[in-house]
Amino acid sequence: MIVLTQADFSMTPRQLAEKVKDLYSLPEVALRVNEILQEHQPCHDELEAVIAHDPALAAKILKLVNTSYFDAPGKIDTISRAIDIVGAEELRNMVLATVVADRFSGIPDNMIDMNTFWYHSVNAGIIARLIAIHCNHIDQERFFIAGLLHSIGKLVLFSEYPDQCVDILHYRQQGQSIMTEQENKLFGFNHADLSAELLNLWKLPESTWLMIRNQLNPFDKGHPEYIEDGCILQSAVYIADLIEPCAKTNKQIALPELDIQLPAFKYLSLTEESLHLIIKEADFQAFEVLSLIRPETTVIF
Repeated sequence: MIVLTQADFSMTPRQLAEKVKDLYSLPEVALRVNEILQEHQPCHDELEAVIAHDPALAAKILKLVNTSYFDAPGKIDTISRAIDIVGAEELRNMVLATVVADRFSGIPDNMIDMNTFWYHSVNAGIIARLIAIHCNHIDQERFFIAGLLHSIGKLVLFSEYPDQCVDILHYRQQGQSIMTEQENKLFGFNHADLSAELLNLWKLPESTWLMIRNQLNPFDKGHPEYIEDGCILQSAVYIADLIEPCAKTNKQIALPELDIQLPAFKYLSLTEESLHLIIKEADFQAFEVLSLIRPETTVIF
């Protein structure tokens, strides 16, 4: 077994993100969409033109905004109408969702099943958004992309340090928290830290990447204003973790058994009844979203 101590690994998560940023850079269309939305007064006509310049992407976006995820009033058949109905920020999330999966490939099958990974990630994103809606949280559109990309750092670690990550995977049966402890022990940081830094380099809003960084310990990261964000994301990831082992079974699955005493659940005043309703709604939406952003993943159903 390969043993790596923290002293052997000197890079910070920011330095590692900088090292791989070219390898895992976003395509030009996504970068340009980000740039437009960072302007003081984003131009929706320019945003529409950038997306329409990529017909395949535009077609996929229009299919997405017509799913039950958005529950739009009537058929949306133009990008301009999509912006009017779902908003520019939500449209940016859909652009990222459609392009980011293609940026991560070549990871050995013995380390991770990419279909299962994206199924888990889409579930986390949809559940996070539904919890935010349930909690009447502002800026609800941020939560889908935070959930979708909450563990993208794992893929970077698997790709860059496969030997060390194989060692971490030996702890898989002991649960995600134990694996995260091993990440901290081996690298001096964990996948959430790295995920946050990568999204920071992609110039996503601070409120999104800080939510990802705070997801493991929402109560003690020094950002009290983001406790609710962190609790929502942690709750969604916890539920997605319970659902994930069912990914390769028949689609008719039982509701997962929830630990309703989870501190994040209690902070958000989430009940077992409300969570089961959210899980049922997310189950249907996940299939629709997956079939559009990563069609090959739907073979797991």
